[in-house]
Amino acid sequence: MRLVDAITGYRYPVMAIVSILHRASGVIMFVLMPFIIWMFDASVSSEISYGQFTSVFAAGVGFLPGWFFKLIALALIWSYLQHFIAGLRHLWMDATHAVDLQFGRQSAFFSIVASLVLTLALGIKLFFF
Repeated sequence: MRLVDAITGYRYPVMAIVSILHRASGVIMFVLMPFIIWMFDASVSSEISYGQFTSVFAAGVGFLPGWFFKLIALALIWSYLQHFIAGLRHLWMDATHAVDLQFGRQSAFFSIVASLVLTLALGIKLFFF
């Protein structure tokens, strides 16, 4: 029995999962907006601030290690990719009136897989290079 089934007693279709993830990723991006603004400001203000910005990901700040900030950045990367790809899916369905069940399932599955694969690739880049 899947965890979702055990918790709710109902198995959500993949289209509902993508819809929920689309909303959750929007909330994550909204909550992390101060971090996004700080990252942008620190990365473009000067060479010194860029050095401080990159050192946060290497050495951390105070008692928080650098990998913690990398995890926050990875959550932001996932939320952006998930929101972007699911948004493109919705725009495509609105523009082409492709609202049949088969296309909905396939595009929802694609949006989940694509966002996870791209997040994994960027996560490898973030943590190991």
